Amino acid sequence: MVKKLLLVLWFALLIVAVSTLFWQNEFKYSLPTPVPQNYREIAMGSKIDLKCCATDQRPIFIHFFNPDCPCSRFNIPHVSGLIKKYGDRINFKIVVLNKEKSFTIQEIQEKFNAKIPVYFDEGIARNCGVYSTPQAVLVDASQNLYYRGNYNKTRYCTDAKSNYAEQAIDSLLSKTNAPSFDALALRAYGCSLPKCTK
Repeated sequence: MVKKLLLVLWFALLIVAVSTLFWQNEFKYSLPTPVPQNYREIAMGSKIDLKCCATDQRPIFIHFFNPDCPCSRFNIPHVSGLIKKYGDRINFKIVVLNKEKSFTIQEIQEKFNAKIPVYFDEGIARNCGVYSTPQAVLVDASQNLYYRGNYNKTRYCTDAKSNYAEQAIDSLLSKTNAPSFDALALRAYGCSLPKCTK
């Protein structure tokens, strides 16, 4: 009887441990990021103040990134691919949002295998209406917000049909109307700011 009870307790503990790990590493990131109480909505088409990172007349793509956020880490290869594919036509920037640790510009550039500008300024996120990581922001050459949202509906950016950020880039470069995106593209998923936790 005691052995059976111990076995039941052991299995119950195992189930709780597996469930906790699943919640911590997977399920909670599939839920939309809660909108902060003091959030100020920035509408698509709004003029964005990017004095910090407007260097030429190319459109600007800002990748909001937290090295400690699992969702941010999972899409590094995808963002690196976008930088390689569009780097001559789009002005790529990375904004690191992490209050817990400090990172160097070189560390971030090495993660993406790209020598692009890196900023550590939360104000850029506020100006763009970003409150989670990872998020993509695309600003046209006149500094109007063209796209703000997710990269893909899958965590690893493996669904070619839902490469939202890439579709926005293609649309802007071809000067066609911005595609109409569904809620999965425009609702923030990932790690909450300012601490980038869920």
